[in-house]
Amino acid sequence: MSVVKSSAEIMELSIEAGVGKSKLSLKSQFLLAILAGAYIGLGSILAIKVAGGMKPEIWGTFVRLVFGGVFPVGLLMVLLAGADLFTGDCHFMTGALAHKRINFAKFLRVLAISLIGNFIGSVIVAWLTYKGTLLMDGSDAGRPLASYAVAIANSKCGLAFDVAFYRGVMCNWLVCLAIYMALSSSDGVSKAILMWPPITAFVALGMEHSVANMTFVPLALFIGSDAVYQATANAAVLTATWPTLMINNLIPVVLGNYVGGALFVAMFYYWSHNLKTKRTA
Repeated sequence: MSVVKSSAEIMELSIEAGVGKSKLSLKSQFLLAILAGAYIGLGSILAIKVAGGMKPEIWGTFVRLVFGGVFPVGLLMVLLAGADLFTGDCHFMTGALAHKRINFAKFLRVLAISLIGNFIGSVIVAWLTYKGTLLMDGSDAGRPLASYAVAIANSKCGLAFDVAFYRGVMCNWLVCLAIYMALSSSDGVSKAILMWPPITAFVALGMEHSVANMTFVPLALFIGSDAVYQATANAAVLTATWPTLMINNLIPVVLGNYVGGALFVAMFYYWSHNLKTKRTA
């Protein structure tokens, strides 16, 4: 018997995962959502720390590949340690709802709690990174890592609404595909190998992940408001704000992430496999 599950078997597992999430207590799901936001945040900080010191004029687009190559550490922690990530829930909960295994109230509850908890966990990591001066080490002439973080936030909050939305769609198509592929195996090493390429791809291509942005932008807002940073010569000037994070980025990206995961993964595979309905809601 093959150790790699078929696509239909993976869809069944995805639906069961959605049902399982709907049965969690509010406390359990909220705590797991905070952890997921924190794990994705840690992967985001790692990407900045590793790629931020690489000069594009020397490394070219290889910087993007490095940034994307280390970022998946966060999702790997979510998958193996266990946590509740909004972008994955877009796939899991939509499949369970379409299969009539949960009702609409449970569907909305899980998505709402995961989104709120992810935001809290992400901001905690951003604040700890700032307070721990991980990107503000005084030995860094010109504070390139801090400036790099600010430039990332400025770019994300400067996107047009439709551009942010479409980048969000493409991002979560790849993220949920990575999770879908990881479900085909039961051992951790295989899961890591399977999920890594799609995650690296979406990051290297410059797509928009709502939960990652919940760390990227708040981190820059903390750094950019610091008097020491503001007095640093040649440092990027902060233009992102809390309102632009919400309006210009998170609203369109969250919507795009939902469409990408729900439509292009959950519904396409649901329609393709025509699975037998088992009502449990």
